[in-house]
Amino acid sequence: MAPAASRPGRTAAARPEDGGRGVRAAEPLCDEDRDRLLGGAHHDPHGLLGAHPVRGGVLFRVLRPYATGVTVVGKGLRAALRPEGDGLFAGVLPLRAVPDYALQITYPDTTLTVPDPYHFLPALGELDLHLLSEGRHEQLWRALGARVMEHQGETGTRFTLWAPNALGVQVVGDFNLWDGTACAMRSLGSSGVWELFLPGIGAGELYKFKITRPDGTPTVRADPMARRAECPPANASVVDESDHAWQDADWLARRGARSVHEAPFSVYEVHLPSWRPGLTYRQLATQLPSYVKDLGFTHVELMPVAEHPFGGSWGYQVTGFFAPTARMGTPDDFRFLIDALHRAGIGVLMDWVPAHFPRDDWALAEFDGRPLYEPADASRAAHPDWGTLEFDYGRTEVRNFLVANAVYWCEEFHIDGLRVDAVASMLYLDYSRTDGEWTPNEHGGRENLDAVAFLQEMNATVYRRCPGVVTIAEESTAWDGVTRATHHKGPGGVGGLGFGLKWNMGWMHDSLVYVSKEPVHRKYHHGEMTFSMIYAYSENYVLPISHDEVVHGKRSLVSKMPGDWWQQRATHRAYLGYMWAHPGKQLLFMGQEFAQGAEWAESHGPDWWLLDPSYAAEPDHRGVRDLVRDLNQRYGDTPALWERDTDPAGFSWIDAHAGDDNVFAFLRFATDGSPLLAVSNFSPVVRHAYRLGVPDDVPAWREVLNTDTPCYGGSGVANPGLLTPEPVPWHGRAASLTPALPPLATLWLRPA
Repeated sequence: MAPAASRPGRTAAARPEDGGRGVRAAEPLCDEDRDRLLGGAHHDPHGLLGAHPVRGGVLFRVLRPYATGVTVVGKGLRAALRPEGDGLFAGVLPLRAVPDYALQITYPDTTLTVPDPYHFLPALGELDLHLLSEGRHEQLWRALGARVMEHQGETGTRFTLWAPNALGVQVVGDFNLWDGTACAMRSLGSSGVWELFLPGIGAGELYKFKITRPDGTPTVRADPMARRAECPPANASVVDESDHAWQDADWLARRGARSVHEAPFSVYEVHLPSWRPGLTYRQLATQLPSYVKDLGFTHVELMPVAEHPFGGSWGYQVTGFFAPTARMGTPDDFRFLIDALHRAGIGVLMDWVPAHFPRDDWALAEFDGRPLYEPADASRAAHPDWGTLEFDYGRTEVRNFLVANAVYWCEEFHIDGLRVDAVASMLYLDYSRTDGEWTPNEHGGRENLDAVAFLQEMNATVYRRCPGVVTIAEESTAWDGVTRATHHKGPGGVGGLGFGLKWNMGWMHDSLVYVSKEPVHRKYHHGEMTFSMIYAYSENYVLPISHDEVVHGKRSLVSKMPGDWWQQRATHRAYLGYMWAHPGKQLLFMGQEFAQGAEWAESHGPDWWLLDPSYAAEPDHRGVRDLVRDLNQRYGDTPALWERDTDPAGFSWIDAHAGDDNVFAFLRFATDGSPLLAVSNFSPVVRHAYRLGVPDDVPAWREVLNTDTPCYGGSGVANPGLLTPEPVPWHGRAASLTPALPPLATLWLRPA
């Protein structure tokens, strides 16, 4: 390594060398070994460098390209090695065994005493290598990457890398002036893993791996297992060591006490870099938890936080799968944010992207000179939509990399759930491909069986290792059994994918089509709102109004609504009331909670100025936010809205056919049978004394939520006091109510 006098573990020495007295010349390296070693293409540098018993003593050989001299020093030992050219120094000392020793290295401007990296045995155990070869190393990040540790009495960093096609690998970084000649790694047999322990290297050091490809050319790569990365556009990996002291034990202990399917689950989706632009993780920790708690959301969902080079990808093109983005701080800063959310009673979900990766030449693409993380078939590897590469889910080590990555975020960062992005693109071989552009599976079908097996293994592993964690699929097709357990066979004889929840993309699309129509036309689209109940219990659903629906010309949620500004806000409020009452969990993207009119842009985030009291229309936006707060509060207080989300007996239509009136009315039931009555009027007229059939065992009803309340910006049409059923049969029930239905509004009523 190059001079670095200030680095820990290295002390200056100024005593004169002994000129090599008592040191015999070593037998020179053969030309092949010398060329491979100097060219960074040797699989076993430890076999050539370091100290080795030979006939007549111990051979010492050191490679230090910038040094003018190297002396072996130890207890009663001081011997200068002979220069062999090209930075090689060697000599045979008349010793009976290899001693404890260090190297005194003289550079033109300084002299350092350092341990010899090639004196250390492998710092990676046989069990790790066995699990790696089996593809069952569920804590892979503890075996691969850069890990600060004590080894053979010295503190330093163990570097390990999987690169089975490489001819040689070197560690490069600030500590060796990015010249890895003196830091060549050794190959650990047939595992494809390379290893080197560098004493004196600690947390905060920048590094990469210089790989010699099969054709002999070099490539410099970031560490696929790096747990910290430089802030983009820089892309070096950073040695990391956590010292965060978690304070969320109570949260972790109780998060798995109740199944997520039978618990309140209301999610606020956040793009952290733009929620409050410029804030660090620690600054976010002082604002985000209190904001989310005040609005009553049970969880936040973070758009991808794994390191990514292009901010405009919103994190969906990942290069650092094990590193939280450095844009807002260190990994421990990110832990601090999660800890703060947990202590505020907020669960943390994270978008996870195992479907593809970008082609950056310092990242995963053709990592060691050949396709490694991607399939060898270029047409199969190329993702047709995003210009990225797909993972090779059939390769044991790649599947292990991804499964361990899912576990990593849950175990190391206490993440409570993973929302898996773009699942449909993984499941189908013909996804976005035309005839002739894809090859059927072994059964002649279009299903990607390797991806299916990977998703099943990932879900089973996460649920086994991480109690209380939920996995959520963004899956846009009718794949059978997305949220069915992996060991339960479906009608086709195939086990489920094993997800806990699935985004209901069909509900999202259909309902947004409906509310975007003028009220006079909605009767022709009535079925698009009721259709979701035909399949509502086919999977365990989340109802998402996500970032994807408020960008790229799709307009913000309130701007999708027709009519004037009052009608737009009223429909927005009515829609949220309908959404919160519909079977399934809820997700709302930031900015939509206060009816932001503009599309979201990652460059500036939500338009918080709309809530500035000096802005004339501030009450309009604050009213919508107040409604969201009340929706979450009433939702959490009403078991009928979440206890039986996956049970068809928890729902009953009152009237699913009032298309001419633009009205939807249904009942939700808790496990004890207590009901909630939800009625939505998506017409801009008041419907007085609107008769609805209700259960005859409820003596009176009370309005508990009305999106037309004046404090939300509504017109104030309400049903004060108690509503008493009449013995008038209606909608197939023995009793009925006649509430007033406000214009463009949703009502919730509960037994009084």
